[in-house]
Amino acid sequence: QVHLVESGGGEVQAGGSLRLSCAASGFPFSSYAMSWYRQAPGKERELVASIATYGGNINYADAVKGRFTISRNNTANTLYLQMNNLKPEDTAVYYCKGTRWSSPEYWGQGTQVTVSP
Repeated sequence: QVHLVESGGGEVQAGGSLRLSCAASGFPFSSYAMSWYRQAPGKERELVASIATYGGNINYADAVKGRFTISRNNTANTLYLQMNNLKPEDTAVYYCKGTRWSSPEYWGQGTQVTVSP
């Protein structure tokens, strides 16, 4: 059974940091490209960052470039998102997603990040 479990969310003040984790099981994690999405209240879900199977080909949304860092540990089957200099507009539910060509995509249940002014 496939599981993607996000953790590390919480409430911080503006300028603070959080590190999100996404623990994967039940599918071949190392062969899936992984990404982080977020959804703020009343807004559509948006891509935050993505990373290829081998840890390269990293891309970020313009809004988070220079502040967020995506990484993965294929031995530990875990995806990470280091978030620094957080802003109130980063407040959202953050989701991880696994994607592989011709395979179903997998989503986690999300973790709430709240940034207060």
